[in-house]
Amino acid sequence: MSSYLFPGRYSDKTDPNRWWIRFGLRLGVSAALHPFDYSKTLIQLGYEPVPPQQGTSILGKPILLLPNILQYTAHIRKIDGLGGCYRGLAPKMVGSLLSMVVNERLTQQFGFSPQEDVKDDSDLSKEEIYAQFKETLKWDIMLTVSGIVVSHPFHVITVRMMAQFVGRERLYTSIADSIVEIWKTEGVLGFFAGLVPRLLCDVVCLVLSSSTIYMLNKYLIKDQLARQYNARITQFAFSSWLYSLQVASTCSVVSGSRLTAGQPPIMPIYRNWVECWKDLQCRGELKRGSSLFWRSQSLQSSSMPTAFISLPKLVRYQ
Repeated sequence: MSSYLFPGRYSDKTDPNRWWIRFGLRLGVSAALHPFDYSKTLIQLGYEPVPPQQGTSILGKPILLLPNILQYTAHIRKIDGLGGCYRGLAPKMVGSLLSMVVNERLTQQFGFSPQEDVKDDSDLSKEEIYAQFKETLKWDIMLTVSGIVVSHPFHVITVRMMAQFVGRERLYTSIADSIVEIWKTEGVLGFFAGLVPRLLCDVVCLVLSSSTIYMLNKYLIKDQLARQYNARITQFAFSSWLYSLQVASTCSVVSGSRLTAGQPPIMPIYRNWVECWKDLQCRGELKRGSSLFWRSQSLQSSSMPTAFISLPKLVRYQ
């Protein structure tokens, strides 16, 4: 998100030690919440190992109540233990670190000085504010795209490590083994499976959110605190609207791999992410995992129950 919209976003660049501490804290929080991210990924893949309970909606219609994120995570811990809840954490951390390093290098290489964006816009003309907004948005797009592209191979490894829970495979046991597995079975393109919808989701959300917030701040909202709340709410709204692209990306990452989660009957083999998105749309499953604490499913849903499918064991290529 543009630093014009979030004053002080880059201000710690003038204090490298403080900036590294904040980055370390973000990594720590991400690691602590990883079990919930793990559960959400399996939900996005459509895997429901816990039988649903019968219930009723607010309107009194019969529905199936699915386990919430806490119950889902508890199931993973019951099967694999506490350590198993952190499957895929290592490549996730490597990807985050690589993305950060690349963004830092680009910022230094091209001499971008985002700390200048924290000036009070009351001292600037409308033309200066607009020029500042365009420049910052351009850099945010470049940093977002570069960060996603360089970290995506590790994102693919992370998701596939998690997806092994479905079929109990051991094809992706480490980063090195995962790289060999993807290279042998899919080649270089396998490292970028699901990249396009992930890029679209983040970049479109960035552009729409930044532009909307800029217009609201320019014509309606003058209070700095209200601007911060407006920025968070607007970003959340657009992120929710584009959530279907996240689901399509996650499914595309796994589809066609040797994992049970990416093969019929659990998942069709999609030729591309558009076909994946259309199939999920037809089945009404583009919002998998969007609600983490109140999860329900219509009794007439066409989604396939995967909890009781006999899961084969796959072996590693020699």
